[in-house]
Amino acid sequence: MKTLEGKVALVTGATQGIGRAIVLALAEAGAEVWINHLGQPEAATALVARIATHGGRAQAVEADVSSPQQVAAMFERIYAFGELHILVNNAGIILEKPFLDTEEDDWARLLGVDLHAVYRCCRHALGHMQARGDGSIVNIASELGQIGREGYAAYCAAKAGVIGLTKALAREFAPSVRINGVAPGPVDTPMVSLQHMSAAMIARETAIPAGRLGKPEEIAAAVLFLVSPQASFFHGQMLGANGGAWMGA
Repeated sequence: MKTLEGKVALVTGATQGIGRAIVLALAEAGAEVWINHLGQPEAATALVARIATHGGRAQAVEADVSSPQQVAAMFERIYAFGELHILVNNAGIILEKPFLDTEEDDWARLLGVDLHAVYRCCRHALGHMQARGDGSIVNIASELGQIGREGYAAYCAAKAGVIGLTKALAREFAPSVRINGVAPGPVDTPMVSLQHMSAAMIARETAIPAGRLGKPEEIAAAVLFLVSPQASFFHGQMLGANGGAWMGA
Protein backbone atom coordinates (compact mmCIF):
# COMPACT_ATOMS: atom_id res chain seq x y z
CA MET A 1 0.00 0.00 0.00
CA LYS A 2 1.24 3.48 -0.89
CA THR A 3 0.69 4.91 2.59
CA LEU A 4 3.39 7.55 2.07
CA GLU A 5 2.32 8.79 -1.37
CA GLY A 6 3.21 12.47 -1.76
CA LYS A 7 5.66 12.46 1.15
CA VAL A 8 9.35 13.36 0.89
CA ALA A 9 11.83 11.62 3.18
CA LEU A 10 15.52 11.97 4.03
CA VAL A 11 17.47 8.98 5.34
CA THR A 12 21.02 9.56 6.58
CA GLY A 13 23.69 6.90 6.19
CA ALA A 14 21.50 5.27 3.61
CA THR A 15 23.55 3.19 1.17
CA GLN A 16 24.03 -0.02 3.16
CA GLY A 17 22.65 -2.07 6.00
CA ILE A 18 19.73 -0.65 7.95
CA GLY A 19 19.75 2.67 6.07
CA ARG A 20 19.43 0.98 2.69
CA ALA A 21 16.57 -1.19 3.92
CA ILE A 22 14.78 1.89 5.27
CA VAL A 23 15.15 3.69 1.94
CA LEU A 24 13.64 0.76 0.06
CA ALA A 25 10.76 0.42 2.51
CA LEU A 26 9.89 4.12 2.34
CA ALA A 27 10.11 4.15 -1.45
CA GLU A 28 7.90 1.08 -1.73
CA ALA A 29 5.33 2.87 0.45
CA GLY A 30 5.29 5.73 -2.06
CA ALA A 31 7.65 8.29 -0.56
CA GLU A 32 10.20 10.22 -2.57
CA VAL A 33 13.49 9.56 -0.80
CA TRP A 34 16.69 11.56 -0.42
CA ILE A 35 19.55 9.11 0.04
CA ASN A 36 22.33 10.59 2.14
CA HIS A 37 25.79 9.05 1.82
CA LEU A 38 29.43 9.87 2.39
CA GLY A 39 31.92 8.77 -0.26
CA GLN A 40 29.67 6.08 -1.74
CA PRO A 41 28.34 7.63 -4.97
CA GLU A 42 28.18 4.32 -6.85
CA ALA A 43 26.10 2.63 -4.18
CA ALA A 44 23.82 5.66 -3.92
CA THR A 45 23.36 5.84 -7.70
CA ALA A 46 22.56 2.13 -7.87
CA LEU A 47 19.95 2.54 -5.14
CA VAL A 48 18.36 5.48 -6.95
CA ALA A 49 18.23 3.41 -10.14
CA ARG A 50 16.66 0.43 -8.36
CA ILE A 51 13.91 2.62 -6.94
CA ALA A 52 13.29 4.22 -10.34
CA THR A 53 12.99 0.77 -11.93
CA HIS A 54 10.10 0.05 -9.59
CA GLY A 55 8.38 3.34 -10.38
CA GLY A 56 9.63 5.28 -7.38
CA ARG A 57 11.57 8.51 -7.02
CA ALA A 58 14.84 9.09 -5.19
CA GLN A 59 17.85 11.36 -5.22
CA ALA A 60 21.31 10.96 -3.74
CA VAL A 61 22.85 13.68 -1.62
CA GLU A 62 26.39 13.44 -0.27
CA ALA A 63 27.17 15.00 3.09
CA ASP A 64 29.24 14.25 6.16
CA VAL A 65 26.57 14.52 8.84
CA SER A 66 29.21 15.28 11.47
CA SER A 67 29.93 18.57 9.64
CA PRO A 68 27.59 21.48 10.42
CA GLN A 69 28.40 23.10 7.09
CA GLN A 70 27.70 19.98 5.04
CA VAL A 71 24.46 19.27 6.89
CA ALA A 72 23.30 22.84 6.25
CA ALA A 73 24.15 22.51 2.55
CA MET A 74 22.30 19.18 2.33
CA PHE A 75 19.10 20.63 3.75
CA GLU A 76 19.43 23.74 1.59
CA ARG A 77 19.51 21.49 -1.47
CA ILE A 78 16.51 19.49 -0.29
CA TYR A 79 14.42 22.58 0.44
CA ALA A 80 15.31 24.01 -2.96
CA PHE A 81 13.27 21.11 -4.39
CA GLY A 82 10.34 21.44 -1.98
CA GLU A 83 9.22 20.14 1.39
CA LEU A 84 10.53 17.46 3.74
CA HIS A 85 7.95 15.39 5.58
CA ILE A 86 10.02 12.54 7.04
CA LEU A 87 13.51 12.46 8.54
CA VAL A 88 15.24 9.24 9.56
CA ASN A 89 18.49 9.83 11.43
CA ASN A 90 20.24 6.54 10.76
CA ALA A 91 23.92 7.40 10.13
CA GLY A 92 26.18 5.91 12.76
CA ILE A 93 29.55 4.44 13.56
CA ILE A 94 30.70 2.13 16.34
CA LEU A 95 33.88 1.84 18.38
CA GLU A 96 35.00 -1.07 20.55
CA LYS A 97 37.75 0.25 22.81
CA PRO A 98 38.51 0.16 26.55
CA PHE A 99 37.44 3.42 28.17
CA LEU A 100 40.93 4.30 29.42
CA ASP A 101 42.27 3.86 25.88
CA THR A 102 39.53 6.03 24.37
CA GLU A 103 41.17 9.29 23.33
CA GLU A 104 39.56 12.70 22.92
CA ASP A 105 39.56 12.27 19.14
CA ASP A 106 37.80 8.89 19.45
CA TRP A 107 35.14 10.37 21.70
CA ALA A 108 34.61 13.45 19.54
CA ARG A 109 34.38 11.45 16.30
CA LEU A 110 31.88 8.93 17.68
CA LEU A 111 29.60 11.52 19.25
CA GLY A 112 29.95 13.75 16.20
CA VAL A 113 28.33 11.14 13.95
CA ASP A 114 26.07 9.28 16.36
CA LEU A 115 24.63 12.15 18.44
CA HIS A 116 25.60 15.62 17.23
CA ALA A 117 24.48 14.82 13.68
CA VAL A 118 21.04 13.87 15.00
CA TYR A 119 20.80 17.23 16.76
CA ARG A 120 21.84 19.09 13.60
CA CYS A 121 19.49 17.28 11.25
CA CYS A 122 16.59 17.70 13.67
CA ARG A 123 17.31 21.44 13.92
CA HIS A 124 17.18 21.83 10.16
CA ALA A 125 14.02 19.75 9.80
CA LEU A 126 11.92 20.81 12.76
CA GLY A 127 11.55 24.49 11.94
CA HIS A 128 9.99 23.68 8.58
CA MET A 129 7.89 20.83 9.94
CA GLN A 130 6.53 22.89 12.81
CA ALA A 131 5.70 25.83 10.54
CA ARG A 132 3.84 23.49 8.16
CA GLY A 133 2.09 21.73 11.03
CA ASP A 134 3.10 18.15 10.31
CA GLY A 135 6.07 15.84 10.02
CA SER A 136 7.64 12.70 11.41
CA ILE A 137 11.17 12.04 12.65
CA VAL A 138 12.62 8.65 13.57
CA ASN A 139 15.99 8.47 15.29
CA ILE A 140 17.91 5.20 15.20
CA ALA A 141 19.41 4.48 18.61
CA SER A 142 20.57 1.11 20.00
CA GLU A 143 19.78 -1.25 22.82
CA LEU A 144 23.32 -0.54 24.04
CA GLY A 145 22.15 2.98 24.85
CA GLN A 146 19.70 1.35 27.27
CA ILE A 147 21.79 -1.43 28.83
CA GLY A 148 25.41 -0.26 28.37
CA ARG A 149 28.37 -2.48 27.55
CA GLU A 150 32.00 -2.61 28.55
CA GLY A 151 34.34 -1.43 25.82
CA TYR A 152 31.67 0.70 24.16
CA ALA A 153 31.45 3.74 26.43
CA ALA A 154 31.42 6.33 23.65
CA TYR A 155 28.85 4.44 21.58
CA CYS A 156 26.59 3.78 24.56
CA ALA A 157 26.78 7.41 25.65
CA ALA A 158 25.91 8.64 22.17
CA LYS A 159 22.96 6.29 21.74
CA ALA A 160 21.65 7.06 25.23
CA GLY A 161 21.84 10.70 24.20
CA VAL A 162 19.79 9.96 21.08
CA ILE A 163 17.12 8.33 23.24
CA GLY A 164 16.97 11.30 25.60
CA LEU A 165 16.94 13.80 22.73
CA THR A 166 14.12 11.91 21.03
CA LYS A 167 11.92 12.03 24.12
CA ALA A 168 12.65 15.69 24.84
CA LEU A 169 11.92 16.80 21.27
CA ALA A 170 8.77 14.66 21.16
CA ARG A 171 7.38 16.62 24.11
CA GLU A 172 8.47 19.98 22.72
CA PHE A 173 7.10 19.59 19.19
CA ALA A 174 3.94 17.55 19.78
CA PRO A 175 1.31 17.30 18.55
CA SER A 176 2.14 18.68 15.09
CA VAL A 177 5.41 16.75 14.64
CA ARG A 178 5.76 13.16 15.78
CA ILE A 179 9.24 12.19 16.95
CA ASN A 180 10.03 8.59 17.82
CA GLY A 181 12.91 6.16 17.66
CA VAL A 182 13.99 2.59 17.10
CA ALA A 183 16.62 0.96 19.31
CA PRO A 184 17.81 -2.07 17.33
CA GLY A 185 19.58 -5.00 18.86
CA PRO A 186 22.31 -6.83 16.92
CA VAL A 187 21.57 -6.67 13.19
CA ASP A 188 23.33 -8.44 10.33
CA THR A 189 25.08 -5.42 8.79
CA PRO A 190 28.70 -4.46 8.02
CA MET A 191 28.86 -2.81 11.47
CA VAL A 192 28.66 -6.24 13.12
CA SER A 193 31.91 -7.57 11.70
CA LEU A 194 35.52 -8.16 12.67
CA GLN A 195 36.32 -4.76 11.18
CA HIS A 196 34.41 -3.10 14.01
CA MET A 197 33.99 -5.74 16.74
CA SER A 198 36.05 -8.49 18.33
CA ALA A 199 35.11 -12.13 17.70
CA ALA A 200 34.04 -12.43 21.35
CA MET A 201 31.66 -9.51 21.04
CA ILE A 202 30.22 -10.80 17.76
CA ALA A 203 29.52 -14.16 19.43
CA ARG A 204 27.89 -12.34 22.33
CA GLU A 205 25.55 -10.56 19.94
CA THR A 206 23.62 -13.77 19.23
CA ALA A 207 23.34 -14.73 22.91
CA ILE A 208 19.88 -13.19 23.10
CA PRO A 209 16.40 -14.75 23.31
CA ALA A 210 15.94 -14.60 19.52
CA GLY A 211 19.16 -16.60 19.10
CA ARG A 212 20.12 -14.78 15.91
CA LEU A 213 21.02 -11.46 14.40
CA GLY A 214 18.20 -9.27 13.17
CA LYS A 215 17.68 -8.40 9.53
CA PRO A 216 17.88 -4.82 8.25
CA GLU A 217 14.38 -5.26 6.82
CA GLU A 218 13.04 -5.94 10.32
CA ILE A 219 14.33 -2.58 11.52
CA ALA A 220 13.01 -0.88 8.40
CA ALA A 221 9.56 -2.29 9.14
CA ALA A 222 9.58 -0.60 12.54
CA VAL A 223 10.61 2.70 10.97
CA LEU A 224 7.94 2.40 8.29
CA PHE A 225 5.30 1.86 10.95
CA LEU A 226 6.41 4.89 12.98
CA VAL A 227 6.23 7.27 10.01
CA SER A 228 2.91 5.85 8.77
CA PRO A 229 -0.59 7.12 9.59
CA GLN A 230 -1.11 3.96 11.65
CA ALA A 231 1.32 5.36 14.25
CA SER A 232 -0.51 8.68 14.67
CA PHE A 233 -0.76 8.19 18.46
CA PHE A 234 2.97 7.47 18.90
CA HIS A 235 5.03 10.29 20.41
CA GLY A 236 8.42 9.86 22.09
CA GLN A 237 8.44 6.08 21.81
CA MET A 238 11.53 3.93 21.35
CA LEU A 239 10.60 0.66 19.63
CA GLY A 240 12.84 -2.18 20.74
CA ALA A 241 13.44 -4.25 17.62
CA ASN A 242 16.17 -6.11 19.45
CA GLY A 243 15.43 -9.83 19.61
CA GLY A 244 14.88 -9.61 23.34
CA ALA A 245 18.30 -8.13 24.13
CA TRP A 246 16.56 -5.46 26.23
CA MET A 247 13.11 -5.93 27.75
CA GLY A 248 12.91 -2.81 29.90
CA ALA A 249 10.37 -0.03 29.58
